[in-house]
Amino acid sequence: MVVRLPETVRENTDLIGRLQIPVPTGGGPRAFVPLEEVATIAVEKGPNQISREDGKRRVVVTANVRGRDLGSFIAEAQAKVGAEVEVPAGYWVSYGGTFEQLISAAKRLQLVVPAVLLLIFGLLFALFRSLKDSAIVFSGVPLALTGGVAALLMRGMPLSISAAVGFIALSGVAVLNGVVLVSFIRSLTEAGRAPAEAIREGALTRLRPVLMTALVASLGFVPMALNVGAGAEVQRPLATVVIGGIISSTLLTLLVLPALYSLVHGRERSAEWPGPAWLDHLPFRNPRKAV
Repeated sequence: MVVRLPETVRENTDLIGRLQIPVPTGGGPRAFVPLEEVATIAVEKGPNQISREDGKRRVVVTANVRGRDLGSFIAEAQAKVGAEVEVPAGYWVSYGGTFEQLISAAKRLQLVVPAVLLLIFGLLFALFRSLKDSAIVFSGVPLALTGGVAALLMRGMPLSISAAVGFIALSGVAVLNGVVLVSFIRSLTEAGRAPAEAIREGALTRLRPVLMTALVASLGFVPMALNVGAGAEVQRPLATVVIGGIISSTLLTLLVLPALYSLVHGRERSAEWPGPAWLDHLPFRNPRKAV
């Protein structure tokens, strides 16, 4: 039971000490004694309130992190607290707030990212009905991720949750460019074009659409990448990942992807299509030249 005292009583320790409290009498008449006989009444400095969590007392120490990422700050704080702070028996230190939300989001992303990649590959297979063509288009994802990581390193940014979300968005853009190119090449080969001619014409014809897609997506994220105002710590990593990944994925789509398509489908059509001349110098293309 909590007894609330009037303000005049709480400010006077003598009045508090004269408060009568009941004492056990062993079945006899009820008796009272002054509070000052069983307790020491004094004015001391203490907390304004006592917070509890799970039935245990809790003291909260808050700080605002500026000029660095939250993950490295917490890691350094944990190292220094563990090395320099002696925690008494019965006490422990836990890190919550935004850091706790960061850990929770990271655990969710460990499930979301693989599921997104599997979904993308499944949609590619449903479109092409070919594991090889789906894998060729899906190969744009690793190089796009490489470009995003390189962009983060160049700007000195950590791999945060917003950057991870940027990688998810980047995977879709990288796959889209590959779908545009491979679909056109397949349509040309089905129309009777030689594979080498189809690859060459497909890369040249789809050059403008691929570049337009890359420019629109990358230029749209430039203001976010250069933002220094409110919310910049979330927007800048995401935009940096997308811009860097789009640049690398565009190079893949225009240069590497046609070469991969030629290598993968070269063996299947070696009887009717010798392939590019530079492939003849490779051992797997001409076993007689193998060393």
